[in-house]
Amino acid sequence: MAAKLLIGLDGSGSGSRAVDYAKKLALLIGNCELIVVYIIEWSTYSFQSAEENAVRHKRREEEIEAATSRLVNPAVEALKAEGFSARGIVKHGDVADLLDKTAVAEKADQIIVSRTSDGGIVERVFGSATASLVMHACVPVTVVG
Repeated sequence: MAAKLLIGLDGSGSGSRAVDYAKKLALLIGNCELIVVYIIEWSTYSFQSAEENAVRHKRREEEIEAATSRLVNPAVEALKAEGFSARGIVKHGDVADLLDKTAVAEKADQIIVSRTSDGGIVERVFGSATASLVMHACVPVTVVG
């Protein structure tokens, strides 16, 4: 059975550090699948009319398509070109919660994310979504600096 490493992309250049670390780890493991995941931050807490919800749903689908084509597919294609087993997933919701839920659903052995920040001390050390993920994940999390 192949090991599974879930890589959380953040849409910035720091995501490439997580991908690079996952590649090194996958080479050490051997039989390993890399699952590239991008979560579009999306709050479900909103009171809207049926028309507003229809527009919001359409926008959500457009964002998923854009993230898939601009971020996830290129990362997956690059990994495959280097000989890695890889696939991608894009979802909407809370970043930390969905990375964890996706890791559990995919039976991932580990989540790999990069450290990003531009806020207070916790954000400077990890990033708010990363800090939440580290504190609550059901599988081991590696934070790449």
